[in-house]
Amino acid sequence: MRSTEDGTRAHHAVVVGAGLAGITAALQLADAGVRVTLVEGRPRLGGLAFSFRRGDLVVDNGQHVYLRCCTAYRWFLDRVDGAALAPLQDRLDVPVVDLDAPVGRRLGRIRRTGLPVPLHLARGLATYPHLSLAERASVGRAALALQRLDLGDPALDDTDFASWLRRHGQSDRTIEALWDLVGVATLNATAPHASLALAATVFRTGLLSEPGAADIGWARVPLGDLHDTLARKALDSAGVRTELRTRVHSVTRAPEGGGWHVDVDGERLDADAVVLAVPQRETHDLLPAGALDHPERLREIGTAPILNIHVVYDRPVLRRPFFAALGTPVQWVFDRTDASGLKEGQYLALSQSDAADEIDAPVSELRARYLPELERLLPPVRDAEVRDFFVTRERTATFAPTPGVDRLRPAARTRAPGLFLAGAWTATGWPATMEGAVRSGFSAAGAALSALGRRHEHPLEEAA
Repeated sequence: MRSTEDGTRAHHAVVVGAGLAGITAALQLADAGVRVTLVEGRPRLGGLAFSFRRGDLVVDNGQHVYLRCCTAYRWFLDRVDGAALAPLQDRLDVPVVDLDAPVGRRLGRIRRTGLPVPLHLARGLATYPHLSLAERASVGRAALALQRLDLGDPALDDTDFASWLRRHGQSDRTIEALWDLVGVATLNATAPHASLALAATVFRTGLLSEPGAADIGWARVPLGDLHDTLARKALDSAGVRTELRTRVHSVTRAPEGGGWHVDVDGERLDADAVVLAVPQRETHDLLPAGALDHPERLREIGTAPILNIHVVYDRPVLRRPFFAALGTPVQWVFDRTDASGLKEGQYLALSQSDAADEIDAPVSELRARYLPELERLLPPVRDAEVRDFFVTRERTATFAPTPGVDRLRPAARTRAPGLFLAGAWTATGWPATMEGAVRSGFSAAGAALSALGRRHEHPLEEAA
């Protein structure tokens, strides 16, 4: 075992899984002076937020965005020197096209002003054409009720968001045109299938904490540039040993000295601390006996799919960087032309969350369904030629944020000394977002450093 310059024993940590949670944990541990080995079965870093090549295009597997309130993910971008490549809007501004609205009222916007909370959204709500005057007023009352909720109350997790909204005067139209418009994209579930606790966290933090909290940011480069290339550079600079295409076969207690053995392809890694930063079912299979009181609960955490539809046209058809849609199966549309490296025409990506009904649909069926919808949404499409059409499917994109899920999500620290858990599915208090993944990495690394007797400061508290 390596020693430090002052002669003390250097600790070694193994992090299993190189998604955002695992990368974060590895960086935090290495920054605190721990020797770290990061093991990943895939040939790349980034987990489920990655890029791949399709001919001359560099394609993201799915469209990912973050908000100004996502302070942990913003830390990650700063730490890998990628913040300039994923800038935020100056102010929240979401164009919303409603195909069922009368002509002249089809385009609305969800946007804010610089006024204090909650007045920052008042003007945008007052002019939002997709709700009636009475419905707009009811939104304000529900928002005030949302602010009064105690997010620490465990009863919130047993309630579905739709029931709470209806008890607070929200019509089906209001839920569809406002609450689900935001909620589906952030929770990967519609209001009837979302825990009130998670939904309240999203809306309280994003819309009601400070004026700029919901300003949207997204990568202007392929996600792989951030989560793989720049992350690998940061890990290398921190001294992390990164092993890709390496499968972990078992994690067992070392009989001598109280450490851990991590058996990988062709090697046994000895560690003082292990962080499992892999999906919940893989974690379940690697957990040693007694590590959790109820390990079977990991298998009870459901998953939810996300479908992404990619269309390349021979000419520009969309002037905005993105928009959301109502009155159509289309949810959110993003312009990925520049980020993909496309030289001619325009490349649009449709992000379809809560996609259980379509995740296994044939490409031909999806093409027949969605190309006519894009013609309805974007008149210039009618004169354009489709150069390419393909789909990406993430069948287990997120954990399902159903009521009751919080009691299934474990904390970072297990009952086995030196073994810790990370992943957006752990008990972060957040839904399955990039923010939640990074926060879980903070928690796992912080718990490991405390157990190793290492001084450390939480990076968000330090920044504050």
